[in-house]
Amino acid sequence: MLLIANAEAWPGFSTTVDQLKAGTDSLEAMIAGISKVEAEPKVRSVGYGGWPNMLGVMECDAAVMNGDTREIGAVGAVPDTLNVAALAHEVMKRLPHVMLTGAGARRFASEIGLPVKDMLLDDSRRVWWERLKRELSPADLKVFPDLPLAPLSRAITDPERVRDTTVFVSADSRHGIHAATSTSGWAWKYPGRLGDSPIPGAGYYADSRYGGAVCTHTGEMTMRCSTARSIVLALKLGRSLADAVALAVEELSDLSEGFLGGVVIHAVDANGGHEVVNFRCPGEIRYWLWSDTMAEPELRAAKTA
Repeated sequence: MLLIANAEAWPGFSTTVDQLKAGTDSLEAMIAGISKVEAEPKVRSVGYGGWPNMLGVMECDAAVMNGDTREIGAVGAVPDTLNVAALAHEVMKRLPHVMLTGAGARRFASEIGLPVKDMLLDDSRRVWWERLKRELSPADLKVFPDLPLAPLSRAITDPERVRDTTVFVSADSRHGIHAATSTSGWAWKYPGRLGDSPIPGAGYYADSRYGGAVCTHTGEMTMRCSTARSIVLALKLGRSLADAVALAVEELSDLSEGFLGGVVIHAVDANGGHEVVNFRCPGEIRYWLWSDTMAEPELRAAKTA
């Protein structure tokens, strides 16, 4: 068995490890771990600790993928909901659809018993409003939000707040490779924006025959390059895991227009290998690793592309 996740997974990684050791289905085990990340306000990129959109509304995204069947459940721009990864899993299990968004996703959450929750921390509200006061004139502040938001959205593109995700990818004892993601997305994003976390092939992809990949940071780039799917397809075509990730990095490097930033790739193959590579993100990027040959999970440094 093998499990990797990004560093922000710390509140729930050990929970997933314990459940994998106990024989729990790996998707269920990953969702149990992610639920703890979503509930931890100290993780400022996921769930309750995340950042709101430009209107001060929390909109969360999540997805799960079963690499045995290639079934997917995904949700996007979901308001008033904490455990969006669990919600995505229920989409996969209960509906004929792959993805629900916005009010429809929240309606489904209510139907299956997930409570409505105010997701905006007081600290997040304070920081959001202070940023608006820096960007808007007193006259515009008086009428906010009844003014065009697009110019403001173009102005607030700096990485003042993390635009990260929590991502898990596992290879279980039954040789299944599965993926799960959850995020609050880009701070101060335009309302309704989806990142790569709920988009199959961009922020995640899993095929138990070959491997799986999940991505964090600049989803606008991985959506343009279908980064996660590219890695798994390269594995199918016979590339090594290192070569498959290098190919995905090369495709990201080729982008020269539009919004550009860093990406972190977490990938596993069907032979038990793994690669975590930092492409243009500043500072050291770390990730969690556990396998059934290890006594305890380890926090390791990603490679730099």
